[in-house]
Amino acid sequence: MTTNQLVQQIKQKKTFLCIGLDVDLDKIPKHLLKDEDPIFAFNKAIIDATHHLCVAYKPNTAFYEAYGIKGWKALEKTISYLNKNYPEIFTIADAKRGDIGNTSTMYAKAFFEDLAFDSVTVAPYMGKDSVEPFLAFQDKHTILLALTSNLGAFDFQTKTIDGQELYKQVLETSRAWKNSENLMYVVGATKAEFLADIRTIIPNSFLLVPGVGAQGGNLQEVCKYGINDSVGLLINSSRGIIYASQNDDFAQAAALKAEALQKEMALILSNLS
Repeated sequence: MTTNQLVQQIKQKKTFLCIGLDVDLDKIPKHLLKDEDPIFAFNKAIIDATHHLCVAYKPNTAFYEAYGIKGWKALEKTISYLNKNYPEIFTIADAKRGDIGNTSTMYAKAFFEDLAFDSVTVAPYMGKDSVEPFLAFQDKHTILLALTSNLGAFDFQTKTIDGQELYKQVLETSRAWKNSENLMYVVGATKAEFLADIRTIIPNSFLLVPGVGAQGGNLQEVCKYGINDSVGLLINSSRGIIYASQNDDFAQAAALKAEALQKEMALILSNLS
């Protein structure tokens, strides 16, 4: 999917919501555990109930890998279902990969070719030759960790080196990498006050912003500092939407939570016009 196609979806649906499909079998409705594939059954119901309210889905691969081959099969079925039934949806493999060049190439093939995701999250710590293999894929996007929403982000990401915070050096350095136009960046919603500075470095890039909802991030604050002429934001909510209910009405409850965010986003978008 191209960036322009993503922007068109945002305009048509009046939303820039991304829903995280982080499936924990201890949290899904108990009646689904009787299903042959409870993870996929849960995802399918959530997707069918919310696809018109969001522009992206983000499965965190750890929640699938934890269940071994059955979990990975559920991930395959989920992305296949999305690509077949809702091809307009932007898909994100939240895998946080990154390794030496030949290994990164194999990671990229796994997510872009085999699973056919539109994007994958990547850690920048190993530098240029660990990220450029992901960037080589046409119409695929690499979402680089820049400033994350967790408390531990302050351990390294905001430390000053030669007068500049490390996360800013990551942003500036990555702009010079080959095919850097295929880069997006992760910036946590709990770090909204940093977004003004971030936009001076990468004014046009899309930002994946986790942390709205259960982690306490504020949508209005994120948009105040982070939105650009093309919107440029994908706001992710996971637990706050998918675990809205553990009863038979779980999908409908998720849709109501997603709809509330979509309406808030629609109002924000209308004020941009």
